[in-house]
Amino acid sequence: MFFIKKEYENTLEVKQSKFIAHLLPYHEYETTLTLLKELHPKARHFVTAYRHLNEYNQIVEHSSDDGEPKGTSGKPSLMVLQGQELINTAVIVVRYFGGTKLGTGGLVRAYSDAVNLVIDKAELFEYKEEISEVFEVEYADVRFIDYECEQAGIDIIEKKFDTKVVYKVKAPKKELENFLEKVKRVITRK
Repeated sequence: MFFIKKEYENTLEVKQSKFIAHLLPYHEYETTLTLLKELHPKARHFVTAYRHLNEYNQIVEHSSDDGEPKGTSGKPSLMVLQGQELINTAVIVVRYFGGTKLGTGGLVRAYSDAVNLVIDKAELFEYKEEISEVFEVEYADVRFIDYECEQAGIDIIEKKFDTKVVYKVKAPKKELENFLEKVKRVITRK
């Protein structure tokens, strides 16, 4: 499975209709959809599809035709995301109608092509299941831990300063295990 880290955009034109595809991380979906509706008040449709992992590591999928004939836009867009094995990813296709009806087959093709084109522009990253760990360190070891986290690609989710410094970190299992082994002399696991 794969995911993206930032938003990508690409435009497809078919018989004077414009299909502006936005591929984005799932957590930006709601705000981006609202923003696109403000930026494109004359657009006819805002077709959406997304796939993301819930807290139980199950894939949640959704698509919307937003007024296009049923099954001609949202579902084909979702199928492209499925075919590319994308997760934690959303796509929003803004459509400006060009005056020529494309028919159901034409719409399916246009939306699928628009999503494929924007995915072709995107940098895809392999998804690895992440786990989190909580540990504490002495104040004297904070710079060392911060440096090692940066070097190992460990995300610091939270850092609390109390009598000791409490870290909550997250990373793929293998990387986290290697990191914990390297810093075990200065940490106390919680």
